[in-house]
Amino acid sequence: MKKAVVASLLGVVSLACVPGIVVAQTQVNLGSQQPAGGGVQMPPAEYNAYNSAITQTDPKAKAAALEAYLTAYAQSSVKAAVLEQLMLAYSAFDPAKTLDAADRLLQVDPNNLRALTFETYFRLTGADSIADPTAKQAALDKAADYAQKGLAVTKPAEMCAADFNTLQTQAKPVFYRAIAMAALNKKDAATAITNFKQELHSVPEADTTKPGPLLQDTYFLGLAYLQSNPPDLLNCTWYVARFVAFAPEPYKTQMLPTAKYCYKKYHGADDGFDAVLASAQKSLDPPADFSIKPAPKPEDMAHDLVTSTPEADLPKLAISDREFVLANGKPEDAEKVWNTMKGKAVTIPDALVIESSPTVLKVAISDDAVQSKTPDFTFNMKAPEEKLPPAAAKKLADEIAAATAVGQKVTLSGTFDSYTPKPLMIIMSDGSVVLPKKTTAKPTPTHRPAPHK
Repeated sequence: MKKAVVASLLGVVSLACVPGIVVAQTQVNLGSQQPAGGGVQMPPAEYNAYNSAITQTDPKAKAAALEAYLTAYAQSSVKAAVLEQLMLAYSAFDPAKTLDAADRLLQVDPNNLRALTFETYFRLTGADSIADPTAKQAALDKAADYAQKGLAVTKPAEMCAADFNTLQTQAKPVFYRAIAMAALNKKDAATAITNFKQELHSVPEADTTKPGPLLQDTYFLGLAYLQSNPPDLLNCTWYVARFVAFAPEPYKTQMLPTAKYCYKKYHGADDGFDAVLASAQKSLDPPADFSIKPAPKPEDMAHDLVTSTPEADLPKLAISDREFVLANGKPEDAEKVWNTMKGKAVTIPDALVIESSPTVLKVAISDDAVQSKTPDFTFNMKAPEEKLPPAAAKKLADEIAAATAVGQKVTLSGTFDSYTPKPLMIIMSDGSVVLPKKTTAKPTPTHRPAPHK
């Protein structure tokens, strides 16, 4: 992106609307900066220094010569034009000095569109390498501030319309991108979406299919839709799929799961995704009739599960399936499943302990609950029935405490008592810990020597 931006800004120096160059040792033509009078008068010595500096072809030599000129002629009538040339020269090899030159130029010419573009671009790219989140956001916000100023600039009187329009066309994608990236980084999805779309629509559509910042920002646009509240999964699918369609490896493979995630989250499965991927190659934005069949609603899925399972087999459903019906089913479907559970005593192995006390255990049992370490069962523990000697009682209590420490997996028994659907919690009464049985070591056989005869 740097080379493209710098090259485009260098190219817009003087177009057809600029009057011809006056060939005179004491008169300087400033191209797009030319005042209405047509030229600037200079003493011969200053002109020679100026001409020697601007005709340098090596960027480093040119920057040094321009700095020398500005030191010698601090009040030069062409100071703004020289600072602009200095900024362009530095941009070829030194971002920090480019920004310094841009700062100096904006002090002389606060609405200089090139300076605002370079401030935006180099501050935006510099933010990429900042690890501290607060400092990174501050750098992005600074770039966005310059971008807002750049978008508000109107044509200077000394610049012809053709020059200004060309320069503005080159600068707009940089400005929109900076505002969008600053917004995306602080989860302002609406602002990010608006500016990413303006950026992508400010260039020919063919440019958005080429590897580079515009294609990358197509992905970020999809990500902004995913960050919306609620997430816009349709647009997330479209723009990330479009990025995947044109991205080179390894980015194609790396970002494909994001496109499929949005699609499956909306549709419920990945069937039909390839058709969306093919369609996304045809246009930047989804067509007006673009749609994806939504996944069935949770209550409909729960109803289908209950009605498609014979009543005799409802108690045999996996605990995760029963939990899904209890949490999402219509009242009649949830009641049908709960009636197969209520009052039944069960023993459940491998319960992951989330919260532990001698009287209450909260554990994760279903696969989803274990994965997220979220309790879905509460066991109200019963007191031990048999009276044990103090030493034996303490030993048993210590064994139970060790077995039910947070993070342990334990076997529990209890009776289904009640439940709450959202968030799902199944309450068990008469809970008890089933400790593993201790194996008794068999006595080692004693071999006696045979008696001597």
